Amino acid sequence: MTATTPSSTPDAERADLLAALATARSALTTTTRGLSDEQLGEHPTVSTLCLGGLIKHVASMEEAWMRFVAEGPSAMRFDLPDGVTWAELAAGTAREFPQWMIDHQNDFRTLPGETLTGILERYEQVAARSEEIIASVPDLSATHPLPQAPWNDPGADRSVRRVLMHVIAETAQHAGHADILRETLDGQKST
Repeated sequence: MTATTPSSTPDAERADLLAALATARSALTTTTRGLSDEQLGEHPTVSTLCLGGLIKHVASMEEAWMRFVAEGPSAMRFDLPDGVTWAELAAGTAREFPQWMIDHQNDFRTLPGETLTGILERYEQVAARSEEIIASVPDLSATHPLPQAPWNDPGADRSVRRVLMHVIAETAQHAGHADILRETLDGQKST
């Protein structure tokens, strides 16, 4: 075995992070190999998670974070309808829910008419755009303030590097969920 040295240049670090993200993406999408469109939306465990929904969620999350990298906090707005409070949302008593929250919930579902091919193609488009955005960023240490939301500390910011590490971690975490779903669904393993 040959020892390797860690990357020491900014471009090598960028390439390493993008390679790690590509590996996590592949682990996630491999879980759908050989499935029908119907199986993609099945819920084989007690949770409401399905393979199609996991891939949609990860694609949407990656897309949002890359918009944040390119545009800053305005790309991730969490506005509430007039008269609705965060406490009401948390309690489930809000008279109206914001569109971003409805979209987030729908990302975890395979909706009527959605296909495996369509979901994977969208994820590939998101991945290609992410790589373009990351290639265009001059410095992975560049930061933006996080948008205002109860889950973000006031005044907190995120660097491009930290965003990439978050996207890699979330993708890998959901790839693990997908492995469990696939094995529960039909006994197949993704590896």
